[in-house]
Amino acid sequence: MVRHAESPYNEGTERTRGLTPKGRIDAEAITKILKDEEINRLISNPYARAILTLEGLAEELEQEIKIFEDLRERHFSSEDALIPTEDFMSEMNRMFDDFDYAYPDGESNRACQQRSVAVLNTILEENKGKKIAIGTHGNVMTLMMNHFDATYNDKTEQSRSRRS
Repeated sequence: MVRHAESPYNEGTERTRGLTPKGRIDAEAITKILKDEEINRLISNPYARAILTLEGLAEELEQEIKIFEDLRERHFSSEDALIPTEDFMSEMNRMFDDFDYAYPDGESNRACQQRSVAVLNTILEENKGKKIAIGTHGNVMTLMMNHFDATYNDKTEQSRSRRS
């Protein structure tokens, strides 16, 4: 799984925002790391930053990136009930403490996990014996990994993100 490279945060551009200059450098590093891993399939969610993170690898491997909508970022809240920036981390912690909790009109961890694991299982079944690189988001990736290993959670991902 490949978490998308750094992207500038702009409210209202979740699906279309690209990569920062650092993100582009990191995407190049991902290409260098993965180009000799004999990857058979490249898969991403539909968000530009996830696709752009794998784009160099796709060119290097002369492969297309297959898009799966259900690998998309989790929906945190409605436009009318955005989580205030200063409350975001405490709300994220609450969502991991209570998998059924969701901000108004948002998606709970349980719902996001069920959606993303269902498509991951389909991808794995359709690609048995193949190496796959999947471009996604940190939260969705964490929830998928948590499904298979309950000790993997948001704090694990935060710790890994700080080291990279």
